Formats: sequence, structure tokens, C-alpha cells
Amino acid sequence: MRLVFLGPPGAGKGTQAKRLAVARGLTQVATGDILRESAAAGTAVGLEAKSFMDRGALVPDEVVIRIAEERLSRADCREGFILDGFPRTRPQAEALDMALRRGGLSLDRVIYFDVDEEEVVRRNGARLTCTRCGEVYNTLARPPRLAGRCDKCSGDLKRRADDEEATVRARLKVYRENTDPVRKYYAQRAKLTEIQAVGEIEEIWHRLEEALTSW
Repeated sequence: MRLVFLGPPGAGKGTQAKRLAVARGLTQVATGDILRESAAAGTAVGLEAKSFMDRGALVPDEVVIRIAEERLSRADCREGFILDGFPRTRPQAEALDMALRRGGLSLDRVIYFDVDEEEVVRRNGARLTCTRCGEVYNTLARPPRLAGRCDKCSGDLKRRADDEEATVRARLKVYRENTDPVRKYYAQRAKLTEIQAVGEIEEIWHRLEEALTSW
């Protein structure tokens, strides 16, 4: 199964992707994570990506495409994957289709997580990330057992710069301008299913399961 999860930052894509990956034996490929990994590694392309992420702007297509294609070529993606946060623009969507076709593959489904702007701002403001292992928590939906400490490695939990309210709203503006055409692209190809991403995590999970069994 080859899936794409779309939706604004903070829509809950990552939470549901992790759960589905375990349930279906898939590999979650979170574009934000691999971009941050590249930035942390100090590579030229990673530092370039970081300069855009820090101010809430989209990383240029050519940078994201190179990183994403490399990640999808690894062995753990051969049995199926969930792309979380990619593609974000129509050129990225077209490049992904071309890359899959070269391997004789195609996407099975694109799931769009629909949630309003104020809820996205609220969720992002509650998000904390471990500075050591990168594990993500949310004080509203998934708080750590010990305040300020990662359950997995005891690392410090911090709010990322791109989760500050002003940056989140800037990201949402960019998202609406650049990513809505991606929804239309997949809708025109009969690949798109939209689900409401408001409610408890379990409620959204059941909506996702229903969406995946309805085609």
C-alpha cells in the first residue's frame, strides 16, 4: 500500500501515520523529519532547507524532491509507505508520480485531513519535540509522563520555532496558496479522500480506517 497524507500543519497526519504504519506494516516517511535530519547533519541541502523552515516558508521543490526520492528508494519502503507532508505543491506531486512510474508503481490513495485554522494554531502551540531523539508530544492530546522530559530517552522537550503562533499562521497562509492545487491534482485523478480531522485521536482513526476500506 502506497499512501499520501495531506493536510495543514498540526492536522494530526503524523499521529495517524505512525499508527497506520504499525497496523499495516508500512513505513512512515515524514518529510519534515527527513528535512530536519538533513539540516542537523549540516549538509548544504539541509542548511538550505532549514533557512526556509525557520521562517515558516515552503522549502523549494527541487530540494524536497531530491530528499524525498532518496528516502523512498531505501529498502524499507519497498513493501509500502505513507508519505506524511509530501507532496506540498503540484510540481512535487507530478515529480512523485514520475518517480513511482519509473519503478512501475503508483499511489493507491491520498487522504486529506481537514481541520480549521484556529484548531491548527491551538494544536501546534501545544506541541513539544524532544531535542535528543525527535519524539513529538502534545500537551493537549499526548502529554509526556514527566513534564518537560521525553518518555523514551529523558531528553528535554522544547517547542520548535516553527510551532510559534506567528510562524504557524505564516505556514498556513503558504499552505493554502501552494498546497490546495495538490488536492485538485489528486481529485482529478480519483485518488483523493477527505476526512474530518477534528475530535479525539480514536475518532479520527476510525474515520481513517473507514476511508481505507471504502475503495
